[in-house]
This record gives sequence, structure tokens and C-alpha cells, in this order.
Amino acid sequence: MERHGRGHTRHGNGMTHHRRMGRGRFFEGGEMRLTMLALIAEQPRHGYDLMTEMETRSGGVYRPSAGSVYPKLQQLEDEGLITATREDGKIIYSVIDAGLVEVERERETIDRIWERAKEWGDWGHPSHPAAMEIARHVDRFAKTAFMAVTRRGVDPDVVRQIIGRAQREIEMKEAD
Repeated sequence: MERHGRGHTRHGNGMTHHRRMGRGRFFEGGEMRLTMLALIAEQPRHGYDLMTEMETRSGGVYRPSAGSVYPKLQQLEDEGLITATREDGKIIYSVIDAGLVEVERERETIDRIWERAKEWGDWGHPSHPAAMEIARHVDRFAKTAFMAVTRRGVDPDVVRQIIGRAQREIEMKEAD
């Protein structure tokens, strides 16, 4: 894991995020394997297609590297959940019955993973220059709000109202 500026970390999974936004790793143990299996169950895919679809479903926040995708594809094949065939110079992966059984057994977990991916995507791309520019201000705003209620005795309802007004003002600017 490398540091990239104040509060930013680049993980081995190719993703940069702002630690203070409370987001950790994109996938927890075994989740990438499950999402890849679920995507292949939707339709046969090649590795690049899987990477692109994961990026799309995360709103552009996460794109796995080839170094993480291809070993998982090999694992899924070794486990007897998918097959690989060569078509037009590409290796296409297709789910087989055992893979479909696992997808159905893990449906609730897979749905939760995609919901979390959507939530990450709702944040926009954290390494976008405009997002990075305001991150410091968002941190200071949050710190001020927390200190107001925990150290200065400001009524949390008052702070919520102020935050709500700021949020509505920003949302109105977004519509312009």
C-alpha cells in the first residue's frame, strides 16, 4: 500500500480512495471471485470485459487489474465453476451448472456487493482533480461539525440543519 498525498492511499487493487470518507477495500475476502462468477453467469465474458464491467458497476471508482482478474478466472476454472474457450483470439469464460448453483446460493451476498459498488460509485471518482481539491474543505467542515457537538455543546439538531442547508445549496448548484 502506498501513500499518495494527504489522506490518500493506493491499494494493490489499483484503487485510490480518500481514507477519511470511511471506505476501505473495495472487495472483502472472496467477493471478487463471487462477482466475477456472477458476471460470467449473466453472459459469457473475456477478462477485459470483466474489468470494464466492474468499473462500470462501481461508477468508475474501481477497475481491477489484469493481475487480479486472470488468477481469479483460473481459480474459478480450477474449481469447476466456469469453462474457457478460445473465440476470435480471445479466451471466453462461460459458467457451468456448478457455477450457477453457487451464484444462486450466494445471491444475497452478490446483491449486497453490487449495492455497495453502487454506493461507492455515487461518490464519484475520488481521484478526480475537482474532488481532490474539495476533500480538504470537506474534512475541515466535518471536523468543525463534530467538534461543535462534542466539545462546544452545540445542539446536534442545529448542526444537522446547517448541514442540510449546505447540502441543498450544493444540490441546487448541481442543477444549474
